[in-house]
Amino acid sequence: MSSLKKINTQLSTQIEVQSLKNIANTSGNIYRSIYIVGRRADQITGMVRGELHSKLEEFASHQDNLEEIHENREQIEISKYYEKLPKSTIMALDEFLNAKLFFHERETEETKTN
Repeated sequence: MSSLKKINTQLSTQIEVQSLKNIANTSGNIYRSIYIVGRRADQITGMVRGELHSKLEEFASHQDNLEEIHENREQIEISKYYEKLPKSTIMALDEFLNAKLFFHERETEETKTN
């Protein structure tokens, strides 16, 4: 779980009602805030998916022999751990609201020329 140590995986998996004012005030615009949280959620999903695939790759059988395919308790435990993690949007919103997420606006062409 090396890359997951950077994010808070100890959050509640339950969805909680959030204040739109708090979300909007963090970036100044509700749409920008939702966009930022969505982008971060995509990054977290990619990290979790990559880590899960790398761990499960150790158990992959590259042969088509049915006798070698069996339940592996360790593989099941790894899968259960990742299933119990909070959703990436919950983790991203927590980072966003607790100022753990850095974001900046790109300069537009109009801003650069003026």
